Amino acid sequence: MQVQRVVLNSRPGENEVPVPENFRLEESTLVPDLKDGEVLVQTLYLSVDPYMRCRMNEHSGADYLTPWQLSECVDGGGVGVVESSCCSTFAERDVVTSFTWPWQTRAVLKGNSLQKVDPTLVGGHLSYILGAVGMTGLTALLGVREKGHVTKGANQTMVVSGAAGACGSIAGQIGRLDGCVRVVGICGSDEKCRALVDDLGFSAAINYRQEDVATRLKGCCPDGVDVYFDNVGGAISDTVIAQMNSSGRVILCGQISQYNKDVPYPPPLSEETQENLQRKSITRERFMVLNYMSKADAALYELSQFVKSGQLKVLETVVNGIENMGDAFCSMMKGGNIGKQIIKISE
Repeated sequence: MQVQRVVLNSRPGENEVPVPENFRLEESTLVPDLKDGEVLVQTLYLSVDPYMRCRMNEHSGADYLTPWQLSECVDGGGVGVVESSCCSTFAERDVVTSFTWPWQTRAVLKGNSLQKVDPTLVGGHLSYILGAVGMTGLTALLGVREKGHVTKGANQTMVVSGAAGACGSIAGQIGRLDGCVRVVGICGSDEKCRALVDDLGFSAAINYRQEDVATRLKGCCPDGVDVYFDNVGGAISDTVIAQMNSSGRVILCGQISQYNKDVPYPPPLSEETQENLQRKSITRERFMVLNYMSKADAALYELSQFVKSGQLKVLETVVNGIENMGDAFCSMMKGGNIGKQIIKISE
């Protein structure tokens, strides 16, 4: 059986921006001679995500992330369908997902690496399994719930950076649904700003490439900032934290502005920002969704109900073809996506 796969062709270097040429498309022969406990799957959708940038380095910098190896198949979030099975857990035509899905059109996988998915949870939109009703949605929902402490009736304001990305676009909506009276998104284009306000119900959106963030933030958040869902770090986060209220909460989800730099995670803060946190008793806590997986099933069901009811809107940028994985990844790292970046591999 002939398959296509994407391997890591080269490393960009710890302080460099990744390019499509860091990835290589290969033709390969797959022998579907299944052993006990294995399944043959057809890949339907693959995901590219900011954390993957760390896996391109020789050392990922995080104990829970293994680096990709040169000339070996890349892996990440994926969803597909079982074509044949030697695993009692799965039958033909089952929809399955994994966090370690190879970037390959078909693959033989161990059944214990897969989770069965009920397509009705996502109304047949199987790509949502990789986004709003998957790990991305869990990160947004549980991040807000566990670290944001939004309280209905408390007149709270939330700010989200990277707000038009996969996680930020969901997190802002969760903040609004949970009771924030004002949700402001920071993103990188007027098109994204329009999507946040018109499609997702954000109160306001700031284009950091074209506007003075500090000035606009004061106008959009007249009562200050109570909760900050931080996806980007760097200067934008310094600006937001400077306008936070006493006893505010920073949900440290990602630091994409720093991922092409050889710095520890989380990156060190400026002295001024550190002083602001201490003086105002602002809690800034790193959020890792893997520490809350005991709550995953209930949270995924809640997310699916939000999506089905229309309370939670899903934005996706879909690229067709495994040959475009490298381009899609690099575009996502530069903010080329609105919502979740998905690559459709097959029907």
